[in-house]
Formats: sequence, C-alpha cells, structure tokens
Amino acid sequence: MSALLEVDDLRAGYGRVPILAGVNFDMAGGEFLGILGHNGMGKTTLMRTIMGALPTTAGSVRFAGTDVTKMATHQRSRLGLGLVPQGREIFPTLTVMENLRMGLAAAKSEDRAVMDGVLEDFPRLKRLLDRRGGALSGGEQQLLALARCLCARPKLILLDEPTEGIQLSIIEEMIETLQTLRQRWSLSMIIVEQNLDFITQLSDRVLSIQKGRITGEVDRAQLLSGDVAMTAA
Repeated sequence: MSALLEVDDLRAGYGRVPILAGVNFDMAGGEFLGILGHNGMGKTTLMRTIMGALPTTAGSVRFAGTDVTKMATHQRSRLGLGLVPQGREIFPTLTVMENLRMGLAAAKSEDRAVMDGVLEDFPRLKRLLDRRGGALSGGEQQLLALARCLCARPKLILLDEPTEGIQLSIIEEMIETLQTLRQRWSLSMIIVEQNLDFITQLSDRVLSIQKGRITGEVDRAQLLSGDVAMTAA
C-alpha cells in the first residue's frame, strides 16, 4: 500500500536562514503521527512547508500519490490537506458561524452541507454560533479552528501545537473529540506538540525533530512512562 504522505529531503527556511535541513518521513492513510520537539527545532516550519504556506528550497512532498511540492496552498487544500495553525488564527471580529463559513471557502460546492455534520461533533460550539471569535476562551478558539478546518473535508490534518495556552478540561475534551473524529471521518493527522500526555494518547507513533531534522522514532514505552528527553543535541 502506498503512503498517504511522503516527505523526502525537505528543506525550507526564512530568507537566507535555513530551518529544515533535510526532513524525511512518510505516513500511511488513517495514521495519527506525532512530531515531538522543543521550540525552535522546525516543527511549525515543517507544517507550513507541507501545507505550501512556505516554499521549499529543496526536496519534495507527495500527497495521495501526487507531487504537491510546487502547488499553492489552496490547491493542496482541495486535494485534502488541512492545517490548524499554531495560535489558531481565527477571525476575532467574525462570529463562530462566520468563521466556519470561511472554512467552506476551500470546499467543493457539493460539500457545503458539511457544516451541520461538523457541528454535531462540536456541541460546545453549537451554543456559541452568534458569539464573536475574539470573545471565546483559548480552548474554544482551538475547537473552532479545528472545526473550521474540517469544513473543507480534509483527508489529512496538520495540527500545530493545539494545547498551547489551553486549560486542562478543554485539552481532555479535544482528545475525546479527535478520537471520535478519527473513527467517524476516517481522518489522518500529524500532531506537532510538546505535551507528552496529549501526543501519547493520540499518536500511533511519534517522531522526534531536532535542528530541522527527524532524528528518530520515540519509543512508546518511553512516552507512556514520561521518560523522554527532548534534547537539542
């Protein structure tokens, strides 16, 4: 069976500053893959490069058998890639409903009825449809960012630092929601995180990233015991 996502010697950066120094990994359809590392190791740059928000300087990205390396972000979105960015990036002056409608911009016209289905999996948001995004708590904004992404019916979601600044109760709700979505929507997901408990509960396997390179796979027994050293060496 071919991989859903294949990342080969991927390199990218900002201006003349290289960040990704040759990233290699692949993942199967239906897999939840965790990527673990300290700040500054290239996690967010990797997500943005896979999504096409940052151009590659070398290497390639193949998604569902298609080389998307040179494709624009909206083209990758229409193929089934979705990003829930670090910091959430919702529209604070728009209502929850309006934010969700923005998520439909990348959807095919026949998929526009998907919003009702998305809301069934986010009961907390159903009570807040008329509230402005900026008035939500950090956790509610994270749920909204995830729901907005789902409106485009992605096959693979790139979830970047979802627990950052989020209260514990929402983190637990998010874990339950993602586990439900995995079964109901047949999703694949890359989860970039520093929260060991979150990434352990959701991931089939976890890769470590250091200085812009994948340095290996983290043993699940280590994750379960919490005995993981994310060194910068």
